[in-house]
Amino acid sequence: MEGNVAEKAIFSEHVDLKNEIAVKQSAEDSIAGVSAKEYNRILRKVDYRVIPILASLYLLSFLDRGIVMTLTGIVQNYSGLLAARFFLGLTEAGLFPGLAFYISLWYPRANAQFRLALIFASASMAGAFSGLLAYLISMMDGIGGIEGWRWIFILEGILTVVAAAISFFLVWDEPATATFLTNEEKSVILKALSPIQVEISTDPQLGAKQSAKWEHVKAAICDWQTIFHCMNYWGVACAVYALSLFLPAIIKGLGYSAAIAQLLTIPVYAAATISCILVGYYADKTGQRSLFTVLCYCAIVVGYIIAVAPPKFMPGLTYAGCFIAACGIYPAIPGQLALSSNNWAPNSKRAIGMAIQMGFGTMGGAAASNFYRSQDAPRYRLGHILVLVFAATGLATMVLYYLICRRLNGKRDAEADSVYQFTAEQLVEMGDKAPSFRYKL
Repeated sequence: MEGNVAEKAIFSEHVDLKNEIAVKQSAEDSIAGVSAKEYNRILRKVDYRVIPILASLYLLSFLDRGIVMTLTGIVQNYSGLLAARFFLGLTEAGLFPGLAFYISLWYPRANAQFRLALIFASASMAGAFSGLLAYLISMMDGIGGIEGWRWIFILEGILTVVAAAISFFLVWDEPATATFLTNEEKSVILKALSPIQVEISTDPQLGAKQSAKWEHVKAAICDWQTIFHCMNYWGVACAVYALSLFLPAIIKGLGYSAAIAQLLTIPVYAAATISCILVGYYADKTGQRSLFTVLCYCAIVVGYIIAVAPPKFMPGLTYAGCFIAACGIYPAIPGQLALSSNNWAPNSKRAIGMAIQMGFGTMGGAAASNFYRSQDAPRYRLGHILVLVFAATGLATMVLYYLICRRLNGKRDAEADSVYQFTAEQLVEMGDKAPSFRYKL
């Protein structure tokens, strides 16, 4: 009799253990209330409708921006060129911050970097494509009595205008209003987008109901994260602008003609494109955004050290250094943007914060445009050193940011019960200050 009781107890414990394992396995295989397979199907459906048009727009914008670029092809003097460049900056400023924020409205935090990488990879593709296209269009020099450089601006600019007009009918505002998603699919996406613990909220559209408030603007400006994201982005922005603006000149300084220099930029940008996509994929897969961004910074630093370290000018090493640096520069930017979009909340604070981050970073272009002086050719050692300094600064702030976020996450883990003092609405309003919020690392 005692043996039977013991056997039943053991059997009961075994069943309970199996049930516990099954529940845990089910929880692991379930995302936002659906199976992982169904969740990935919905993400792919969004991918097909969102990513191609955004990547196309960004590729064209990096190749040559809107109406203003077309008109640049008909300027007749320096004053006209300055006016055209002013309006070019005015019209292009909002595109990339808008794209990065737009991705955060469609993709949960764990899935954002790969999509940003796909879009930003189009910029490196544009770098390769523009070199080839500029080379081919320049051969039209004299046709219609128009110089080759004017044809470049005119033809590439017209293409962008046509694509922009078409895109108006292809871009949806947000998942909640997307006609290509069913109500069930919208619910899954919106629930997955919530930065607070899903068990706290029974309303999957709660996050989408947030309204912009001036308090969020102030919060973004004064937040401790802002200075880190700005410094991180500044470090890599200087490098990307230096590379995109001066790579043909650097290669030409190695002893090649202008036409061949344009063609030799293609392998650099092709490698950068592959690197950008691979890093984005594995950063999402592992969830280690900071680690991959730090590794990218290390590649940038190594690349520029190779370019400046030799005691005498070695063209092959300079080209190799630019090659290695490009493979770190292009994946670092989507990594940083994914990290900042993950760690600013709510939506309106994220929008303002990302605008500040990229607005500050864009000034890296103003700085980098003065790094490479004609009198420093062909080595451009001063320019390389300055980019190296900014990249090293970005690397240091990235490591420090990671350590601070890890410490804050640990503190919130230790005080996890405090989350039940607040309603779901209050937690959403608190955003990244909510006790249920964990910073992505």
